[in-house]
Amino acid sequence: MNIVLPYPPKELNPNFKIHRARKAKFVKSYRNDCFYITKLAMACKPNPFMGNITLKLVFHPADHRKRDDDNMISAFKAGRDGIALALKIDDNIFKVEPSVGAPIKGGKVLVTLSSREQ
Repeated sequence: MNIVLPYPPKELNPNFKIHRARKAKFVKSYRNDCFYITKLAMACKPNPFMGNITLKLVFHPADHRKRDDDNMISAFKAGRDGIALALKIDDNIFKVEPSVGAPIKGGKVLVTLSSREQ
């Protein structure tokens, strides 16, 4: 299954200085966005995945500024949680394979979910 998600807001970057109560609002909003987009992609069907799931992430930032891939993964934590909620699974079964793609206006995260063998 392929899903196109919005790029995580800058407030979710671990290097961004923000009060924890304000950051919590961004976490909740991004998690909910990713939850609903995943639900729509599933078209109200039951979870098609069994066992462990490979979560391929291709981050397409909004511009050419340098970014650390580990910060992109950290900023996407709320998105990962939203996907897991939509699938009704624990996100500890994800095997994440991140990569960075070319910049796209507005930024996007292309997610590919697939079942994998243990």
